[in-house]
Amino acid sequence: MTVRQNVLVVGASRGLGLALAEEYCGRGWHVIATTRGKSTGLESLRERHPESLELEMVDIVDLASVKALRTRLAGRKLNTLFVNAGIAKANELTSVEVDEKDFLDMMLTNALSPMRVIEVFSDIVEENGVMAAMSSEIGSITNSFGFWELYSSSKAALNMLMKAFSTRHPDDSRALLLVAPGWVRTEMGGSEATFGISESIPLVVDMVESNAGVPGLRFTDRHGEILPW
Repeated sequence: MTVRQNVLVVGASRGLGLALAEEYCGRGWHVIATTRGKSTGLESLRERHPESLELEMVDIVDLASVKALRTRLAGRKLNTLFVNAGIAKANELTSVEVDEKDFLDMMLTNALSPMRVIEVFSDIVEENGVMAAMSSEIGSITNSFGFWELYSSSKAALNMLMKAFSTRHPDDSRALLLVAPGWVRTEMGGSEATFGISESIPLVVDMVESNAGVPGLRFTDRHGEILPW
């Protein structure tokens, strides 16, 4: 009997997260997908994959909510943890122009909160598993050309926090991945983005699966190409 693999997708109500949940369901995984509130996309997906999809409520920016989910999943094991939650605000503004709350919201949602999830759930990820967070090509400081500078700074902060986590866990046997999916046409990415979801997410999942059992931290695109920090 084949044992099904388990993935927790945090931030799966829409966009890339919903596409991740759908892709893993289609591959026969057991998927635990989180949302902050009602998600018609996830409800529809559960109707199509009732044996594969499990829904959980969590607010990633509320540490108590994250810890409560960890308690509910006590005794479970994950092959993959994929933290996708993220927001984009004030995309065209500079540090002088942005409302401070908008910037702080991005830093909390895109950088601090994903790392809190990884810290809280790392003990239930299998020894040969994967802990991934959705980053971005524009989170690379080396390759920066000033596009969406405030959002990109939150992804650079996420990258730094994951680097710090890996330094504190030098003997961790799991793959630690910062995933750049490309500029994808979603509600957040916008209609001018380069790629459709079908051009990104299947490749992302292929890449994540190929990294299972390969320890260490990598900042990588959907093709598995290493990106400069």
